[in-house]
Amino acid sequence: MAGINLKHIKKSFTVDSKKIDVLNDINLQIPENKITVLLGKSGCGKTTLLRLVGGLETADSGEIEFKKDFKTTFVFQEPRLMPWLNVLGNTKFGLKKSEYKKEEVFRLIEMVGLKDFIKAYPFQLSGGMQQRVAIARALAYKADFIMLDEPFAALDYFTREQMQKELISIEKKENKSLLFVTHSIDEAITLADKIAIIEKGRVKREFDIDFEKENRNLMDEYFLNLKRQVMAQLDFN
Repeated sequence: MAGINLKHIKKSFTVDSKKIDVLNDINLQIPENKITVLLGKSGCGKTTLLRLVGGLETADSGEIEFKKDFKTTFVFQEPRLMPWLNVLGNTKFGLKKSEYKKEEVFRLIEMVGLKDFIKAYPFQLSGGMQQRVAIARALAYKADFIMLDEPFAALDYFTREQMQKELISIEKKENKSLLFVTHSIDEAITLADKIAIIEKGRVKREFDIDFEKENRNLMDEYFLNLKRQVMAQLDFN
């Protein structure tokens, strides 16, 4: 079931008095309690689309319909942690006093594997650990939809693989809806229930993946064939 429905979305920016069309007639249904991945090359409009859905930008025209009054939050490529706050402080940062539940915040910190680092400051954490704090903070906000803008792009291969596994586990445990931006085909196939390929500001093709995310082997013929189809849509030879 679609939690968010995008209809004929258009967005442009003006740079040096020149109008640049970034999104041109975007139509897309984003399901609830699933991971939807926006996949495309740099400059295709996927981050702008993410920011529109999350309320950080406004469309020039078109409609964004929400099934209900959703709360959204973001996880960016950089963790954006407060350097003067420790893991606990950063996780609960932004919560109103009435929203702060100590047991819940501690549970989230433990869930992302940072129980033993609860008093550590950002400079004492690796890049992957900092992103775990950012994800815990997003979950603490109790958002219905979490927007993730290439959150693992700056991580090394091994940390990125581990964070993908953790995100899949978190999505299942917390029953959240995720909208995830990436330019990595393998990452998209690993994480997605639905892939929307963005090209030149349009949704070029959609793929639904009806396989349990925990058991995906990208070397299986199904996923190799899917990767070939995705690469063809992205004009890889």
